Amino acid sequence: VTGVQTCALPIFHISAIHKQFPGVKALDGIDLSVERGEFFGLLGPNGAGKSTLINIIAGLTRADSGSVSVMGHDVILDFRQARKNLGIVPQELVFDPFLTVREAICLQAGYYGVGKEGADWIDEIIDALMLTDKANNNMRSLSGGMKRRVLVAQALAHRPSVIVLDEPTAGVDVELRRSLWQFIKRLHNQGHTVILTTHYLEEAESLCHRIGIIDHGKLIALDTTSNLMAGGIAATSRVRIVISNTTYRLPDALNDLLLRSEANELLFEYDRSKHSVVDIIDAVRAASVDIVDIHTEHANLEDVFVSLTGKSKT
Repeated sequence: VTGVQTCALPIFHISAIHKQFPGVKALDGIDLSVERGEFFGLLGPNGAGKSTLINIIAGLTRADSGSVSVMGHDVILDFRQARKNLGIVPQELVFDPFLTVREAICLQAGYYGVGKEGADWIDEIIDALMLTDKANNNMRSLSGGMKRRVLVAQALAHRPSVIVLDEPTAGVDVELRRSLWQFIKRLHNQGHTVILTTHYLEEAESLCHRIGIIDHGKLIALDTTSNLMAGGIAATSRVRIVISNTTYRLPDALNDLLLRSEANELLFEYDRSKHSVVDIIDAVRAASVDIVDIHTEHANLEDVFVSLTGKSKT
């Protein structure tokens, strides 16, 4: 695919990054590599250090120590080549109010030496992000969601090998979210490497092949999404059983799994490697409990995230 380069080394490498602000240790020895073609999720609570790390990657902030390279190019020592291979969608809505949508995208492309030969690609981006009707509109006239689309288009204008998306769907509508992910998944399938930070953990769970979790400036978890989901808290499930009678006696083995008991409901939590929902239901029936309805619940990435960080929001 034109614009996508190959490299024997990790396409994206962070080594021993430290960053201290007055009174705050923002990053404390982050080591991380992302392979070519990965769809990688970088998660963490608010204030964990994600944005600081992205700013260091972008060259907007200097680390106190350590290094970051993109396609083997150090972001400080070889910043031109590093940034040529990197496209970043910032979390903040930054725009020039005096430019039209097309002008803003073309100007961004021009920073990387993309001239008239990139016109077809810019048209493709504008169409894919549903900006065609707004292409000649002034940036200041756009809604927040439309401005977010333009930021994505600007990050892609020079066809970078590595795309960093910092909360790309924050505060946008369902239509944009769907069209954005269709386009990003298409780019990923063509060989682009994607790094995503998001508040929507279901997005990371469905899109990312591998996930790193940062908390208090440290990388506290790094594994494939499937492995994170298979171990620890994610190996547990719950079964909620609605009942019609109140007189029964559960065996001790079931009481050990009982999370909550109410007048017409029993909630069990169990390790799927040791128990099955069928065995639990059979044991409940054997205890002369009249079952009206059954609901099963499996742990998801949010449960894993909460168990590791103790916080419910990224």
